[in-house]
Amino acid sequence: MGKITPNQDLVAYFKNPSSPMHKQYLALRRFFVDGYTADQVAAESGYAVGTIYAMVRDFKADLRNEKDDPFFKAKKIGRKPIDQKGEIETLIVGFRKKYLSVPDIKIALDSMGINVSEGYIYETIHNAGFAKLPRRDKELKHAMVSISSANMKAPVAHRLEFKPETFSSQLAGLLCLLPFIVNHGIDKAIEESSYPQTKELSRISSILSFVALKSSSVKRYSSDDTWCMDRGMGLFAGLNVLPKAAWFSSYSSAITRNTNISFLKRLHTIWLESGLLSDTANLDFTAIPFWGDDEPFENNWSGKRAKALASIQAAIAQDPQSGILCYGDTTVRHRNQDDVVLEFLDFYHSDPEKNSNLKYLVFDSKFTTYQNLNKLNQKDIKFLTIRRRGKQLVEKIDAIPASSWKRVKVKKANGKSRSVLACEETVKMKGYDDPIRQIYIKGNGKIKPAIIITNEFDLPMAAIIQKYSNRWLVETEIAEHIDFFHLNRNSSGIVIKVDFDLTMSILAHNIYRLFAMGFEGYSHCNAQTIFDKFITVQGEIEVGPSTILVKLKKKRTLPLILEQMATYDEQTFPWINGMSIKFAADSTT
Repeated sequence: MGKITPNQDLVAYFKNPSSPMHKQYLALRRFFVDGYTADQVAAESGYAVGTIYAMVRDFKADLRNEKDDPFFKAKKIGRKPIDQKGEIETLIVGFRKKYLSVPDIKIALDSMGINVSEGYIYETIHNAGFAKLPRRDKELKHAMVSISSANMKAPVAHRLEFKPETFSSQLAGLLCLLPFIVNHGIDKAIEESSYPQTKELSRISSILSFVALKSSSVKRYSSDDTWCMDRGMGLFAGLNVLPKAAWFSSYSSAITRNTNISFLKRLHTIWLESGLLSDTANLDFTAIPFWGDDEPFENNWSGKRAKALASIQAAIAQDPQSGILCYGDTTVRHRNQDDVVLEFLDFYHSDPEKNSNLKYLVFDSKFTTYQNLNKLNQKDIKFLTIRRRGKQLVEKIDAIPASSWKRVKVKKANGKSRSVLACEETVKMKGYDDPIRQIYIKGNGKIKPAIIITNEFDLPMAAIIQKYSNRWLVETEIAEHIDFFHLNRNSSGIVIKVDFDLTMSILAHNIYRLFAMGFEGYSHCNAQTIFDKFITVQGEIEVGPSTILVKLKKKRTLPLILEQMATYDEQTFPWINGMSIKFAADSTT
């Protein structure tokens, strides 16, 4: 077709067509409309007579076969089709064949840089004839997604460019944790630490990648799981997506115990300055199983599995009021486990310039020896622990008259209480210089009597029992670390040095505690409950010039989330290009 110029003669355009299609149209018009014979049309247009007959024949055939108009193409109103080559449709159908839901497919496409709506994905699936997926619980859904994503190629993690874009996330609620990281200076503590970094992944992006993974309740790591395709989890660390499994293993291999203990000391200072540590610390051991060659490892009792197994024994310290974990150590062996309580004191008092308010240590009967209890007493540290029940002690308790017992109410974390019977006396013990206070506790005949020993003589008996009952919370926290923060899941695709794994578990746990404290009525909830009610929220994330808008999907606790997050609208995040994050309710479900 010839080009039309500004000086084109408009009459000549119609009388002297230069386009072959235009000439054919005028020839057929003469034949059908004006009634010219084939010879007359041929003479006028310059075609051969046979060509005219062929054009007439083909034109009639096109009309009979209902083909598109051969001369005039109707312009389609609206945007051009998203998938002109059919490549996106092929991907969507392929993902659906692997039993991925619409939101899962959206996240996978976002990670590949393909931005289409969930409505478009749904229409594509519907038009392809797929039935609705059956309802699945969380465990089954995760298992199906893990299997179906085995052949997906996750993108390479890199620092986010922060250009305007929109993407979806199954864990958009994870971003609600970010303000608490900044407000308590955890980001500065990470930057000032000696953890490794690379040109592509900064120190804070590296550590927050671990925190994001720990906080996501992923039960098993695999090399190509959907967690390394979720753009929202990547944004948490200032990245496009989280790194792959191999990176996590190689990163932890370069970290020493000194680096971890130095970071824990820096965090300890933050908890003290924030008023999150009371005058009491609960101490306990936990066994972290090792599923490889057990030759270098000792057998330790695992309360979760109710048996002794080859494992690494770790010590954990927790504040009973805030639930903050302030200490962790995986270098405990049988030869030095009795001295862990003294090592914790050295850790707590490592900064002499800061006033320590630590007054009470609470632990069980196997945590240390009577000789070390004597050392604590000399350091003016009050202790509360359980004395082991011997046959003579049990007989002595049974012989105590009913009039000597007092009923004491013990409050639980949820505000409820239970009643126990208690009485006390002062005794002398071998290996301990001074007299010691001994408190007997028994229930309604369903539990065996317990014996608390302490060097605290000023507090009432009820207060002592309450203080020790709070120690049972640390056992709950340890179980939580094993279940939610997957502390002992080293049999999975990521092999992480256990001391670093414990340090990251402590960090993730404490961020969860900070978050829970902001929600009245939920501060006592464990990490799994907080995750289910507040963190596991799907959302759409819009990256703007200076603000990131997170539109959260409908959820029962969404009003509470939005009210709490509104107080941090002006907060900026250095590793996220100094941008602020605002949360809003999405208009679609």
